[in-house]
Amino acid sequence: MKPALFEYSAPQTVAEAIALLAADPGAMVLAGGQSLVPAMNLRLASPSRLVDIQHIPGLHGISVADGEIIVRALTTHRELELSEEAHRANPVIREAMAHVAHIPIRNRGTVVGSLCHADAAAEMPMVLVLTGGSIVAEGHNGRRAISAEDFFQFHMTTSREPSELIVEARFPILPKGAGAAFDEFTRRHGDYAIAAVGAIVRFDDGGAVDKVAVATCGVGSRPMRLPAVEARLIGTSLATEDLAAAGEIAKDAVTAPDDMHATTSYRQRVVATLVRRVVEKAAHRAGKGR
Repeated sequence: MKPALFEYSAPQTVAEAIALLAADPGAMVLAGGQSLVPAMNLRLASPSRLVDIQHIPGLHGISVADGEIIVRALTTHRELELSEEAHRANPVIREAMAHVAHIPIRNRGTVVGSLCHADAAAEMPMVLVLTGGSIVAEGHNGRRAISAEDFFQFHMTTSREPSELIVEARFPILPKGAGAAFDEFTRRHGDYAIAAVGAIVRFDDGGAVDKVAVATCGVGSRPMRLPAVEARLIGTSLATEDLAAAGEIAKDAVTAPDDMHATTSYRQRVVATLVRRVVEKAAHRAGKGR
């Protein structure tokens, strides 16, 4: 299929892009196009105008400053995946990135574009939630930071205002002494996750967990932290019974209905297994694993 008719604009500045978005409520931003263009071809998206931001200077690049990895809007998945600076700051990003589609898509698709697309089974939105990251939106009233928890509202739905342009994403660096891990289950490599889990674990001097973050995607209407799982693990040594209990608790987070890929009960079993596996791997990387 071919997309519906649309207007095309190629602004040269952020201000020009914002003005175009404000003037046309049906406009959509084009960056890498690896999610938007297929959706347009299938008539799942029918923007009245494409605002192509690829020619705007200052929207490329990665930097690490003030405890955050700053990923600008035109940075591709592959650029972030291969960034040694980003990898040293938070290795879980590269680990998750290896599961994002395939290399040709990662060469073209942008990290911020994936975040804005907000597929509930996509890896990078979940990593932003896991790390406690944020996105930076720019509009007529200036810039504002939106936490990952507030940005992702529903499947393919975010809190971005129609006239705002997302100019960067910010992933916090891994806390000192912490270990992190990511894993997912898919029908085929490169597919969206049937279930995916990420974890960050740190131990105190006595060998008990004093910091833990666990997040998942593919099992609900948006990526999410699992506070009940985290509460069960805090203060424990991550013994076998602790991991098993955490996995059982994680099943309650699965709200996705039966579909062509998996039943709800199957996803529950998968997410329970992934929680046990990923938390244990993160613990070993923290240097205090069982």
